[in-house]
Amino acid sequence: MELVRAIGAWPAGERGAARARVGALGLAPSLVDQAGPLRPAGAEAVLEVVVAQYGGILADTASVLVVCRQWVRRDDGAVVAGGTTVDVRLRRARPRWEVTALHPAAPGAPSAAPGEAARRVLAAGPAIELPPAAAADVRSGAVHTSVLEALLELARKHRLGVSVVRSGHPLKVFGTDRPSDHPRGRAVDVWRIDGRAVVDPATPRRLVESLMRAAAAAGSYNVGGPYLLSGGTAGQFFSDDTHRDHVHMGFGT
Repeated sequence: MELVRAIGAWPAGERGAARARVGALGLAPSLVDQAGPLRPAGAEAVLEVVVAQYGGILADTASVLVVCRQWVRRDDGAVVAGGTTVDVRLRRARPRWEVTALHPAAPGAPSAAPGEAARRVLAAGPAIELPPAAAADVRSGAVHTSVLEALLELARKHRLGVSVVRSGHPLKVFGTDRPSDHPRGRAVDVWRIDGRAVVDPATPRRLVESLMRAAAAAGSYNVGGPYLLSGGTAGQFFSDDTHRDHVHMGFGT
């Protein structure tokens, strides 16, 4: 997260000092060249990290999805709100893990005619909290209706903090050659339920399990989270280290 802040936030007149800020963290200044939308043009910028979520974790490598909101003051004084999600890749090193690459989200252009489900999700307000990249995914028209309708159904009983929908997620299930459902617009991750972070030990287990079972009832064939649930169809529920901090919902169509 320090790296993302060093690139995506800068005081007046210091946008061009990103390499120096990254180098001061002991990281490769060349990472700035991979930052893309994290470095919009502007006189100054502030950045808020909404959540840092696992995209995958193995013994020696990891993916951390850093979800950001960003406010940029343009040269004319206007402030523009935005943000992105960055897939930060790491490898084990001493004394700490080392960043090897940045993969920012690329949601695509807004659809000229978003579907009804997309419009309802975008208008759901606090019931479905969408960070910038996730909202842009929905506006692009590239998210399957099954995902959107499931979110609307789940939001009838819960406030959902969405972290990742389509862009900003690894293209393949981390550590495998299997395509992920996320880049195909067939999955969504929820990191917070009714204001409680999934990873927080104080969050009631029954709350997380309730959402996981509700996701299965809403049509998800692949529900992951910090707990391995019984029941469902064969392989419908799963749990591993990657999903201890969020609930994953994947859809076949």
